[in-house]
Amino acid sequence: MGRTLLYEGKAKQIFETDEAGVLLHRYKDEATAFNARKRGSWAGKGRANAAISAAIFAYLERRGIPTHFIEQVDEVTLKTRRLQMLPVEVVVRNVAAGSLSRLLGYEEGRPLRAPIVELCYKNDALGDPMLNWYHFRELGLTDEELGFCEGLGLRVNAALRPFFGERGLELVDFKIEVGRDAEGRMMLADEISPDTCRLWDKKTGERLDKDRFRRDLGGVEEAYEEVLRRVTGGEDS
Repeated sequence: MGRTLLYEGKAKQIFETDEAGVLLHRYKDEATAFNARKRGSWAGKGRANAAISAAIFAYLERRGIPTHFIEQVDEVTLKTRRLQMLPVEVVVRNVAAGSLSRLLGYEEGRPLRAPIVELCYKNDALGDPMLNWYHFRELGLTDEELGFCEGLGLRVNAALRPFFGERGLELVDFKIEVGRDAEGRMMLADEISPDTCRLWDKKTGERLDKDRFRRDLGGVEEAYEEVLRRVTGGEDS
């Protein structure tokens, strides 16, 4: 299978292939935070995120949630459908943390009355600002697309909260992306991993996600390996 580098992002390289409508996502060991103002890396990060994302995508597919995932081809590479991405990051929050705590004046760890969905404009130069539907309409997105994004976020949340809960993890919040395939079908894209989710141990409250890197808490590699162990060691059928 031929490989031509199509795009390189903060955490992944995306390659074209000889198969029509198929891409390869290669997960890197590099990490960034604060819109790439902080950078680092640790051994095994790409391997852990690839395996976690593959397991979760497969789980969601079995529950009727469409994703771009096809298969895992090696320890750091996933084969996916090629999509035209929407310029939207969908954030779903179950517990106050990070920017939501600052926005609402809530202490971190405060449970929310109901999940909160935020739509952010995927634009690094602008810092990925949170916008409302009026802004996104100005940017050319349709109500169908915006409704799908919000609905998909809530469906993923409803599936993953019990999935992680059974593994002793609290799904505090997460970010997903959405794209359209060649037939125009919208579906879940990007990744689901400790890079894009806040995951706290339900008993101890220990953070097992990228906040350990953001906040210089140490034990980042161990946290990712623990999530990998729980996700792949106790995966539902």
